[in-house]
Amino acid sequence: MATLVLDNGACTAKIGYSHEAVSIIPNCQFRSKTSRLKTFTANQIDEIKDPSGLFFILPFQKGYLVNWDVQRKVWDHLFGKEMFKVDFSDTSIIITEPYFNFSSIQESMTEILFEEYQFQSVLRINAGSLSAHHYFSSQPSELCCLLVDSGFSFTHIAPYCRSKKMKEGIRRVNVGGKLLTNHLKEIISYRQLHVMDETHVINQVKEDVCYVSQHFYKDMKVSQMKGEENTVVRDYVLPDFSSIRKGFCKPPDEMVFSGKYKTGEQILRLANERFAVPEMLFHPSDIGLQETGIPEAIVDSIQSLPEEMQAHFYQNVVLTGGNTLFSGFRERLEAELRSLAPAHLPVSVLQPQNPISYSWEGGKLLAHSPDYDELIVTRDDYEENGHFICEEKFDM
Repeated sequence: MATLVLDNGACTAKIGYSHEAVSIIPNCQFRSKTSRLKTFTANQIDEIKDPSGLFFILPFQKGYLVNWDVQRKVWDHLFGKEMFKVDFSDTSIIITEPYFNFSSIQESMTEILFEEYQFQSVLRINAGSLSAHHYFSSQPSELCCLLVDSGFSFTHIAPYCRSKKMKEGIRRVNVGGKLLTNHLKEIISYRQLHVMDETHVINQVKEDVCYVSQHFYKDMKVSQMKGEENTVVRDYVLPDFSSIRKGFCKPPDEMVFSGKYKTGEQILRLANERFAVPEMLFHPSDIGLQETGIPEAIVDSIQSLPEEMQAHFYQNVVLTGGNTLFSGFRERLEAELRSLAPAHLPVSVLQPQNPISYSWEGGKLLAHSPDYDELIVTRDDYEENGHFICEEKFDM
């Protein structure tokens, strides 16, 4: 029996068989400005000749799976003959869902997987639980870990002890990659160029040039300086989708500080945007959101747990999710946690090699673990007991 692991995120789906490597694929559909009628699904985005003004149709809203029509189309594409050629009669699936998912969504998901696709068995689990399984497998001596999963829709902080999640310590900060991209679109549109329709391009800009500042006010001063002294400013060459397929950052030695470029590319000049955008992960109140930042939420989560365990959590903070890839994110989080945590407790923040596919790798390990068969719900179980058996077996 093959096991398919699907970490079904709001931005990308991380998918692959448990004996193969992972593929990271956009979990949405696209329409391009040029061919309005044709809808592109998942990784067909590469076929779009002109991805400017790309229109996204997302199955997730605010982190929860609400648009089943789109999700079905994406899954049909992923499971179909173009991609994974799934033989449903001989395949078990591990699929992820967010913490505290709504039971109506859970029911629909189970029903679609068993009745429409007819998988042989299903394991529905939080992505964080897979990450925790991965961490505890790689660090068998550790008993506790605190997972910070900063994704597309929000950031979750979840404490795990001996692979069991401690529900009372789970915190959610409603700041994710989508908010950062949208905010960057707004400030660029306000300051230099109207890019409100260019989600795809600006998301690339964010990934290429943004970083987390270690000293916000110091960087703010530097970013206001003139000429060569301004070490923050970068010129980003926007793609025109004929000669430049993908935007890129001009190397600092090629930058022209006065006057225009001779080459005639479209340039975005980014200064304090580079660090002011990711700063929202640490201080959402800067843009008027009534939320705590990630460091405070972590401390709040740890303080709600039994005192004798707290030291273990401070020492095992694990970062997953796409936002943790901003350069400087780990160092800044460790520094802020250090200043908030009790002085006698050591603080350590770990960033795995590939934080985006970390939980998928955990699912891969789980599929090969000896107690995998006890966790799953088989098709026979489901046909006999219906959704009730899933509620009983899957700890949500």
